[in-house]
Amino acid sequence: MPLLRALLSNLPTLSHPLLLTTAIALISLPFLYFHFKIFPKPTRYLTLLYRRKILGHTIPISVNYHFTRVCNAACKFCFHTELTGYHAPLPTAQNALRLLAESGMRKLNFAGGEPFLYPKHLGQLCKFAKEELQLESVSIVSNGTRVSEQWLANWGAWIDILAISCDSMKAETNQLIGRAERTTGVPFDNVTQLFRIRDWCRKFGVRFKLNTVVCAKNWEEDMVDVVSELAPFRWKVFQVLVVDGENENETRRRDARSMVVTDEEFGWFCRRHKGVKGFTPEPNRLMRASYLILDEYLHFLDAGNDKRKHSDPILEVGVQKALSQVEWDEQAFNERGGVYDWSRDAGGNGKTACSGELGGVKLSDLEF
Repeated sequence: MPLLRALLSNLPTLSHPLLLTTAIALISLPFLYFHFKIFPKPTRYLTLLYRRKILGHTIPISVNYHFTRVCNAACKFCFHTELTGYHAPLPTAQNALRLLAESGMRKLNFAGGEPFLYPKHLGQLCKFAKEELQLESVSIVSNGTRVSEQWLANWGAWIDILAISCDSMKAETNQLIGRAERTTGVPFDNVTQLFRIRDWCRKFGVRFKLNTVVCAKNWEEDMVDVVSELAPFRWKVFQVLVVDGENENETRRRDARSMVVTDEEFGWFCRRHKGVKGFTPEPNRLMRASYLILDEYLHFLDAGNDKRKHSDPILEVGVQKALSQVEWDEQAFNERGGVYDWSRDAGGNGKTACSGELGGVKLSDLEF
């Protein structure tokens, strides 16, 4: 049993919440300092400790904010389709993000749609999240077609991770998947652009990540050589997911049923690529309810097995009530490695308070 948990388990019974919180803090803060050479901000630490242990709050550690559904591609398995063209005005979005940070959010990922279709809005959100909210990690998921060196020069200082979605190194396979420009039908030239973006990330100190969805059109493809040369610090490999209310049949904007792979086919792809550094697979069982997704209207989306529903807007009901209205599998979140070395600083010595692990010790070992 981890030392901190063992110490706390032997505390005498304290009936008053404030006394209990203070006792926990007196033990845990010196422990963190002497063992891991870090010292979290005491006010924030105590507040979150009180909310989780005394009030029983759910802490939204990592949130994916899909601020737009608009996209320039038409991927056949898309699980967040272009149902609207709306995105919240900047002040409204900032107020929502501030609520999440106050509730314990440590990592924020911007996604879509394609977030780079709104480059200034995206940059302003990133700067706000990193500079004003002082989040440990700010990341973006993009198809890469609208990423530019100039954008990273302007906004890269406030980005920890840039993840690029790439499902195939072959133009013909991208065409079959739907990774092509909607207006022209020209398939994405993934390889050329991936190496450009990788080099830009290195230039501006942003960590480069790769995302791949394994589907019926690419599960037999060998990506070992190209991905190894790209050398992303993390390569997330997802099993294509059918989400009720988004892509489950012909009545939706996307029908992912023809793109589904069996567990055996997904496993075959994983076995072929498991030796690539940073390889991180996610089968359906870990994906389905392990992500906290905030949509363009600032609702949490329920990604469980039933038809997709959503919470009330967090600006109307607050974060805790909204979280109670959806399913979030925190155990699956931890099992899939939801907390990792997610700060740009972790790309160096990995010993800052912003890294996903503290001095090489898993954060789960500090829970009690």
